[in-house]
Amino acid sequence: MDLKSKLFSRPAGENVPTGSPLIVAEDLCVKYEGEKEKSGDFKSLMHHRLSFNKELKFKAVWALRGVNFKSYPGEVLGVIGANGAGKTTLCRAILGLVRPDRGRLEVQGEVSSLLSLGTGFDREISGRENIVLNGMMLGLSRDQLNLLLPSIEDFTGLGRFLNHPLKYYSSGMSARLGFSIAAALNPQILVIDEVLGTGDMEFKERAVVRINELVSGSKMVVVVTHDIDFVEKNCNRALWLDQGQVVALGDPREVCAAYRDKVSAMARPQKKIFNIRETRTTIGQEETIRAEELGICFKLGKEPFWALKEVSFKVRDKEILGIIGPNGSGKTTLCRTLSGLYRPDRGFVDVKGDITALLSFGTGFNQELSGYDNIYLNGMMMGLSKEKISKLEKEIVEFAELEKVIHQPVKEYSSGMKSRLGFSIAAMLRPDVFIVDEALSAGDMAFREKATNRMQELLEGAKTVILVTHNMNIAEKVCTRVIWLQEGTVRYDGHPQKAVALYKDSVKRYQKMKKAFSQKSDVRLQQAVNCFGNGQYEMAEDLMAEFLKEQPLDLEVLEQYAKVADTRRNWAVAKKRWEELIRVADLAGVVPPYRANKRLEALDKILAEKP
Repeated sequence: MDLKSKLFSRPAGENVPTGSPLIVAEDLCVKYEGEKEKSGDFKSLMHHRLSFNKELKFKAVWALRGVNFKSYPGEVLGVIGANGAGKTTLCRAILGLVRPDRGRLEVQGEVSSLLSLGTGFDREISGRENIVLNGMMLGLSRDQLNLLLPSIEDFTGLGRFLNHPLKYYSSGMSARLGFSIAAALNPQILVIDEVLGTGDMEFKERAVVRINELVSGSKMVVVVTHDIDFVEKNCNRALWLDQGQVVALGDPREVCAAYRDKVSAMARPQKKIFNIRETRTTIGQEETIRAEELGICFKLGKEPFWALKEVSFKVRDKEILGIIGPNGSGKTTLCRTLSGLYRPDRGFVDVKGDITALLSFGTGFNQELSGYDNIYLNGMMMGLSKEKISKLEKEIVEFAELEKVIHQPVKEYSSGMKSRLGFSIAAMLRPDVFIVDEALSAGDMAFREKATNRMQELLEGAKTVILVTHNMNIAEKVCTRVIWLQEGTVRYDGHPQKAVALYKDSVKRYQKMKKAFSQKSDVRLQQAVNCFGNGQYEMAEDLMAEFLKEQPLDLEVLEQYAKVADTRRNWAVAKKRWEELIRVADLAGVVPPYRANKRLEALDKILAEKP
């Protein structure tokens, strides 16, 4: 039996689906015909009619060809494949946004979707107002929204950020908001197309829990992702698409293993696919970036919000500086400040040399223009002459591997294809400082490795790279140094492995707090858990302090209260709180936690070493 027959013979691994299918695709085919495309709008039609390039004719592209599958209640179907494989088109077909040109597609039940970051959002209004706006667009009444609003707000974990306009949100914060709205509607079918890649570790875990809740209620979820590990761990079936056709459908472990083997075999000889090499370079002496006591304040409403507070660091040439931290910690604000989009309200920042920034996939693209035209548009926006762009054009297209679709409008591109094009344009400019803010999350496995290799190659020309990522493997291997940001402040700046370990430890503390408070009904404690998980430590402390005023003998809350001070590295405060925990335990006549005395000993050593 060949590989394909073996994979198709096991449709769901150990969990064979039962019941009536919610999605049935039989010989499903979808074709894009460029200027004659059936789904084109009036604006696109006029653009093509008035185009100066009359000789340019778009070839028909079959995005899906002969796709056959069934999906059942209680199933999490992971859809994988390279950029341009047809994954996004399949999602659009399930939602009814594109119609089959051949075959049939039947979808039973209500469908909710999250196809791309910011879809349906108004960037000028607040997150809370966008929840209401999206709910009304989906047909919910005001009464229904009032019932759902508290649970959606709580699930986002965005806290005070919900009062801020979306234009100040990072990609990860937008992903949180979009997923929370889509999942709260309790749909029969939830379709997610590559948006969880920008979420932090804590939110991804909550998203998985929510997906499992939907599935346990006889719902089904379709997840399009390039995170193969996610598919193996959280999906009970996997669908592998390539060039619009189904290559394999079945047990996630077998399908993902076959996908890895196929891409490795097709890799170019000079590249070692899926083996991201550790960056080895000698850090130069020239200082390329310097930030001193940097502060960025957004004057939103009555109270000012400090997105960055007293941030200080230096970067030298030949460094790849990684920036990690939860959504809302200030990473995107820092990138925008380094790029010159924001001016410091306190302190200063000095960047030497030319800067190129890739702040999110699709930034600066005109959706109605082709990928080819956008290369020239973006290049000219970056100050390059037409002649210079013409010399780079072929190299950019080849690096992006979008030769077959480069003359199609960008609005027809998937998130991964936009990610490829944006990175390829920016990287070919060979800037002195290259800033990448979570823009590779939608790229497929092969392209992400090629992009990381490209960033490492930039160092050979005495360049500096700033990389914001939620991929801890890339942070540890690719970056020469990592800064962990939390609540707009630098928690750690130094060795990549230690930075990642400390950050992961903070996520584990959140999980332990969530477990400790799971049986407590006080809403303040549940809010404190969400604030802690989102890096809003001060707010979490305030909520716990308010609770302890009323119930000062609660040992579980006292312990978590002390651990928050540990996380904030406020050693003197942490010592007082652990001492208070031991005192209360003695008053109550119970043995204090063993770790309390051990922690006090450790804190005494830390405080004794401090000058």
